[in-house]
Amino acid sequence: MDICCFVTQLVFEKEGVYLHTNAKRSNQDTTIPGFIRIVERGGEPALEWSALEDEGRNAAAVFYTKKDGEGGVEDTNFDPGYEPDWAVISTVKRDRVREHPPVKETSQWSFSLPLSELYSLRRSRFSLGRNFLVFTSRGGHPLPPLHFHRGGTRELLRALQRYIILAPSPVDGRLFLAYPHDSGALSQSFDELHLFDDGSSDLVSRFIQDPYATTFGGFSKVTNFFRGALRPPGSPFHPRGPQDHHGPPSADDEPGFELITCGVELGPKPDVTRGQPLDKWEEFLDPEGRVKDPQRIKELVFRGGITPSLRKDVWKFLLGFYPWNSTVKEREDILRMKTDEYFRMKVQWKSVSEEQEMRNSLLRGYRSLIERDVSRTDRHNTFFSGNDNPGLTLLNDVLMTYCMFNFDLGYVQGMSDLLAPLLFVTQNEVESFWCLTGFMEMVHQNFEESQEAMKQQLLQLSLLMKALDPELLDYLDSQDSGSLCFCFRWLLIWFKREFSFEDILSLWEVLWTRLPCENFHLLMAASILESQRGEFIGSDHDFNTILKHINELTMKLDLQTVLRGAEANYLQLACCKELPVKVQEVIGLYVPPSPDDETSPESESHETQQLQSQSQAAATETSQSSNSTAAAARPRPTYP
Repeated sequence: MDICCFVTQLVFEKEGVYLHTNAKRSNQDTTIPGFIRIVERGGEPALEWSALEDEGRNAAAVFYTKKDGEGGVEDTNFDPGYEPDWAVISTVKRDRVREHPPVKETSQWSFSLPLSELYSLRRSRFSLGRNFLVFTSRGGHPLPPLHFHRGGTRELLRALQRYIILAPSPVDGRLFLAYPHDSGALSQSFDELHLFDDGSSDLVSRFIQDPYATTFGGFSKVTNFFRGALRPPGSPFHPRGPQDHHGPPSADDEPGFELITCGVELGPKPDVTRGQPLDKWEEFLDPEGRVKDPQRIKELVFRGGITPSLRKDVWKFLLGFYPWNSTVKEREDILRMKTDEYFRMKVQWKSVSEEQEMRNSLLRGYRSLIERDVSRTDRHNTFFSGNDNPGLTLLNDVLMTYCMFNFDLGYVQGMSDLLAPLLFVTQNEVESFWCLTGFMEMVHQNFEESQEAMKQQLLQLSLLMKALDPELLDYLDSQDSGSLCFCFRWLLIWFKREFSFEDILSLWEVLWTRLPCENFHLLMAASILESQRGEFIGSDHDFNTILKHINELTMKLDLQTVLRGAEANYLQLACCKELPVKVQEVIGLYVPPSPDDETSPESESHETQQLQSQSQAAATETSQSSNSTAAAARPRPTYP
């Protein structure tokens, strides 16, 4: 039956949706503007895209048959128009029986797909400029990718969920599997997969031991079936039906599943008070020079930073140059040993002749990158200003020596930004080098070529924003900015370009304490984004203007305000009794249950009370008694 004979009811429509037809051929048009719609024909909803210049035609020119072999003809000229790493494209089938008049060239890309035949959709990854969606039919045929130049992906997904369930794949957080609002659909999928041929308990145990391999073995069509099986024994389990799809996820959802909506009920954001800088050092040392209470030192540094005169001493402990329990004599031996080791590595690259370097493209490339970056790193600082400044020579030499220390990583742009403050504070070539190696232990994954760690951090930041300010994240997503890729520089070099040089010294020593969690820099990023919600919500910003606004925040942020906001974010999340496991993992609160660990709940309660006492004491010291009263009624976790 020709689909055009049905009465059509328009349910959803969005313009500015482009189809990229031939991105690899610059001599041809690569984008076709058009409309995406959800329509009902004869009571059956369908997803359609049609080109802007084809408006006025009754139906799309391309239709997908429900099953292979039902009279479809393959279009062998189909070009996916984008790199195959992002998705796999098969051939397009055209309906032989349609009786539409001849169409223009763009009509060949139009399509209509009944939602009952939609198998999955994939959203674009963060590194692309704009969102695109790839829909795949149950016959295994992906539709041409649709690029949303004016936003609207989230609105489309919400409209789709009127008719189908979109469940996240346990393998890929960007892939969503489509199910009808029919309780038997999932059961049928399990039957087809034969998941229980060898016993459900065995499958569950395999999933717990190796979730990645088990997922690829057949879990890709399954959403939340194993929630109950993966819960601790004795935990209540309330299955959610399709009608509850938009409801908040349970606090102990299995951590392998990506969250679509957080729906977290957070308490009020607590008031946070910063402390005074650490201004005494000798009193924390025993007669032999050991640091008596390293944890106390870290807490004081986190709360207020370090007095400039003490930074050179304390930084070497925070960055692992000296062990906290080392004596004065042991530190003298460590310095002598590390000095010898440093100059042995320095001699290695210093002794390479020009002729040798001509045959070593890797070393030659490192040297070129370092010379270029050194010439433009913190030149406003007197330590690095001028053309013949010895500080520039030290910066160059330390970075070249680091290439000898870690030749696999070598030098990557941004590392000079990390070294400059270390060299400024230590005023010593050897000490700055070993402090850099300690710093790189924390952030080296940021500079790896795959950038997987950076992608992971942006995903974690997105999870935090879903919990802290879902409205703001929804807005950013509607403007193709939900990937938060504009925060990339913040996370790569820990806000080095966003704050003044002096502020960076204070910020980094706070972050080096790793309190209250290793991802405190993500909470800082969330704090900055929240501070800009008034600028974004209700505005007409698009992707480009959002990116421009974020870049213009450089040197305009107040560090202490951001730090207070970040700590308040941590406390607000940590006090939530139903915080999703994924968010708990990001802020370091999730500990997998162990049969031998029976004291963890009591320990967690003790830590909560300890931090509350610390916060109240800080508030008292600054005469903020009204805030301390409010804090006393709200338990707060301690910093481990």
